[in-house]
Amino acid sequence: MSDLTVEIDGLRNRSGNVCVNVFASSKGFPNSAANALQNRCVPITNTSMVLTFKNLKPGSYSVAVLHDAEGDGKLRRNFLGIPTNGFGFSRNPTILTGPPKFEDSAIFVAGSNTNIQIKLMYLGG
Repeated sequence: MSDLTVEIDGLRNRSGNVCVNVFASSKGFPNSAANALQNRCVPITNTSMVLTFKNLKPGSYSVAVLHDAEGDGKLRRNFLGIPTNGFGFSRNPTILTGPPKFEDSAIFVAGSNTNIQIKLMYLGG
């Protein structure tokens, strides 16, 4: 079994929670925490946070991160539909017209620990 350590950078402030979902397949990615293999929401203590997900089988995973500033577990959007909460994905893909596909943000977890860094984006507010 492997651990996945996720470093989250670029949190705009310390309001609310940071929520991280680890997906083992495209089902529900990136918005459905119910379909995530593991997920966690924790209060923000710094503008950079580190969370470790334990006991993952070696394989491909995609990670989605949400800065839930309101603490309600929802991705808020402006009147144009653009997210106002910060968000990010493993492999830090370029975001143009919507979330990335599972394959575009997939990372390979192997060995005792895999480290990744996710830089949050704030587009609509």
